[in-house]
Amino acid sequence: MTMSRGPASPAGQHPGPDGAAHRPAGDPADELARLGRSWTWLLGSAVATLVPGILILVWPDATLHVVAVIIGLYLLAAGTFRFVAVFAREGHERLAGLLVAVLFVLAGVLSLRNPLQTIAALSLITGAVWLVSGILSLYTAISAKDLPHRGVVAVVAVLAIAAGIVVLAMPTESARALTRLLGLWLVLLGLAEVGLALAWRSALRKALPRGPGAPGTSA
Repeated sequence: MTMSRGPASPAGQHPGPDGAAHRPAGDPADELARLGRSWTWLLGSAVATLVPGILILVWPDATLHVVAVIIGLYLLAAGTFRFVAVFAREGHERLAGLLVAVLFVLAGVLSLRNPLQTIAALSLITGAVWLVSGILSLYTAISAKDLPHRGVVAVVAVLAIAAGIVVLAMPTESARALTRLLGLWLVLLGLAEVGLALAWRSALRKALPRGPGAPGTSA
């Protein structure tokens, strides 16, 4: 999951501790943009990735139906987080983010459909989503020169690309092995996104005004 280009807010507006600029209430787009810039939103996305991976790893004998539901709900949740984050972006980054969000939601719906509940189909869907989203995130990390912690974003993107390639290339003879592989990559991606959220929090805190009367300082 990529971040907005920078923690800077429009003139006269200072970001809060969660990275959200204080704007007049009432505009849904502004509210979604404020939420999408929040480091806690990135952390929520990381948790939505990490928890399904842990469930799959600690429940290796779960039925295929259960695994499909876990993967499907993960993809739907990830798509929702990415959709909100789109409002914190600008220009071509917004379009790329929207495409990724739609891709995650569609993949989640497909994963929850009974006719597609085979481990091979789940691996194909999840691997393709990781590969495409990783490529788009890597493009953002390279092209957005003013993106805070570009290196962290690039690492997460490369990890997603690697996850997609490995899952797509894995032989399908062993459903148990593929299930554990999906769980392992979910955990790794979740931990990487936790690191991304913490890096974003650090960037936001550095952007906070430091002076008399500024939030978090004494007059």
